Amino acid sequence: MHQALSVSAVASYLGELLEVHPLFSDLWIEGELSEFKRHTASGHCYFNLKDENALLHGVMWRSDAARLTALPKSGDRVLAHGRLAFYSPRGDLQIYVDRVVPAGVGLLFARFKELKARLEAEGLFAPERKRSLPTLPRRILIVTAPGGAALQDLLTILGRRCPLVTVTVVPCLVQGERAPDSIVAALYRAYALGGDLLILARGGGSLEDLWAFNDEAVARAIFASPMPLISGVGHETDTTIADFVADLRAPTPSAAAELAVPDMNELREHLHYTRMRLDGLVRQALHSRHSALQRARTTVERYAPRRRLAHDRQQVDDQARRLLHATHMATERRRLALQGLVGRLEALSPLATLARGYAVVRHATSGAVLTSPQEAPSGTPLRLTLRDGDLAALVSSDQEDHTR
Repeated sequence: MHQALSVSAVASYLGELLEVHPLFSDLWIEGELSEFKRHTASGHCYFNLKDENALLHGVMWRSDAARLTALPKSGDRVLAHGRLAFYSPRGDLQIYVDRVVPAGVGLLFARFKELKARLEAEGLFAPERKRSLPTLPRRILIVTAPGGAALQDLLTILGRRCPLVTVTVVPCLVQGERAPDSIVAALYRAYALGGDLLILARGGGSLEDLWAFNDEAVARAIFASPMPLISGVGHETDTTIADFVADLRAPTPSAAAELAVPDMNELREHLHYTRMRLDGLVRQALHSRHSALQRARTTVERYAPRRRLAHDRQQVDDQARRLLHATHMATERRRLALQGLVGRLEALSPLATLARGYAVVRHATSGAVLTSPQEAPSGTPLRLTLRDGDLAALVSSDQEDHTR
């Protein structure tokens, strides 16, 4: 006989079994919601998930409910993701739900939308983190299946458009259960090799065929890329999580090759046009500079010190000639005026009178001019100034008597 177990021990054992079982810790359940209620105070949601034959109690915590764009309601048929647990106080088997989507979208699409919303909330799709592609990459890494048509299209287009670029292929699986791990490993091998640009490519297929590119580990490996990354997965209508995380999404692998490198023929034409335009601009600039130089030279010649000095020297010479002429004329006028004064002086000069026989009588001692005989008594020494010289004389008594 086995030992009896307590109710708590059984409940605890059931809870542990549910927690460690991989199926019950991460599962999707489809069913109809009933008695859906949101607790006003706590914000937690309580409901039943049922179908025609069974019912399961469900709980969604407030933090998980806050991520929903709209809360479901009773009667909605949904896909609920969560984990099973045994609630021992009431002996209930219930599911703790963290995500809810309408059941009509399908399980794979529900997983896609859930992962997309979660990664977008983390910022893996943020436009500001996306990098521009290099204009002319030297080395391109391609992560894809080695024997697929996508790789051949890529190599053909890259070789035709830009044969100078070096292409390195890093092979991986692109479909099946092992594909996500293979893609992640190939991406990190490519990162270790280093390059200017990376292309992650795969041809078209169903949602199931492309599901490896909706894997969370693949998305985070793309996010970790040290170089710009182009996602060229599927056809134009196909969209994967890898497209949202990549720096650029190409609608097809062939389009990814066209976006990765420029067309050398177009580049040559552009370079030819640019060179012609540059030559024209250079010629125009040279002509403009030459005209400016000629104007500057004319201005320099006009205001050059040498030219100014020559002009000033000529002006000085003209001024000197005018000054010399004016001096000559002034001298001549002074000379004529002086001659007139000399004539007048000569006319009034006593010498002219002396020339006519007159004499000037001076006292020989004092030199005073005598104008009357009374001024020269007998014995007064005299000096007579004649035209040709002086004579000494002495007043005699006879003269004195005569003067009396």
